[in-house]
Amino acid sequence: MNKKDTIQWLLAGDVSIQYQVHRDLLGSEQNLLKDRISQEGWGARFLAYRQPNQHWGSGFYQPKWISTHYTLLDLKNLGISPNHPEIQQTVSLIFKTEKGDDGGINPIGIIKKSDVCVNGMVLDYSSYFGVHEDELKSVVDCLLSEHMQDGGFNCQSNRKGAVHSSLHSTLSVAEGILEYSKNGYQYRIDDLQKAEQAAREFILQHRLFKSDKTGAIIDKKMLMLSYPSRWRYDILRALDYFQSAGVAYDERMGDAITVLLKKQTKEGKWPSQAKHPGQTHFDMEPTGKASRWNTLRALRVFKHFGIESQRT
Repeated sequence: MNKKDTIQWLLAGDVSIQYQVHRDLLGSEQNLLKDRISQEGWGARFLAYRQPNQHWGSGFYQPKWISTHYTLLDLKNLGISPNHPEIQQTVSLIFKTEKGDDGGINPIGIIKKSDVCVNGMVLDYSSYFGVHEDELKSVVDCLLSEHMQDGGFNCQSNRKGAVHSSLHSTLSVAEGILEYSKNGYQYRIDDLQKAEQAAREFILQHRLFKSDKTGAIIDKKMLMLSYPSRWRYDILRALDYFQSAGVAYDERMGDAITVLLKKQTKEGKWPSQAKHPGQTHFDMEPTGKASRWNTLRALRVFKHFGIESQRT
């Protein structure tokens, strides 16, 4: 299958895939497609699960993965209109009801300190859906207070005294800072961008999936392609973040890019290799088969870095 055929296969998918193919691979912003995301396909299905209390699942964070938190992250990643009134209503409710004493969004109850990884994701979709800057200030302060000396973040830093950052948490916070910056927020923007730059360096020091001390693979699950990623880190999610941030190629990305290239099938597509256990509203794609999400993301990574994939 050549690249043209792969593009046509992608364009036969959900309207959210169609929109992002035009935006990211074909260089054409299709606002009519963006508007349709809430009206049909996956976007409409997610919205249909919203309850009269303005939440999904059993509330903000329970159960995984049908809670309000992860549903909002899914909707943001579809590319749904950020001005959708029901979504904005729910996000506003979160900031009224879920803030902890430390200023972060803290749904855990008996745990008094907010989770860094959760708040990185909250910053991500809240910035996208246009939460007022005053509401975001305490989340920003909370995240920056947990920035670790090695450049990254770890959700255990304020709970169990972690001394080394986690790739999972670091990427979630970096994604949140990037979205915050893209949407023009200014509160502590210099501090945030310095933290994001340090977080990028932390990921690069690990060559995206290796120990910075021994060079061993940290966790083979990081090499498995999945979507949605939830809170979990993998090399495609990291590379997609770097392309979204406009970061230039760094040779320390090379090992991860080589792994990703090898995962391309003879049909020129990328598979879905893993599914994270937990309840879902529905599965967007089956595990073990060609994935439009992973193919789209891989192709936009290679486009950004000027790399020719093997079979497209």
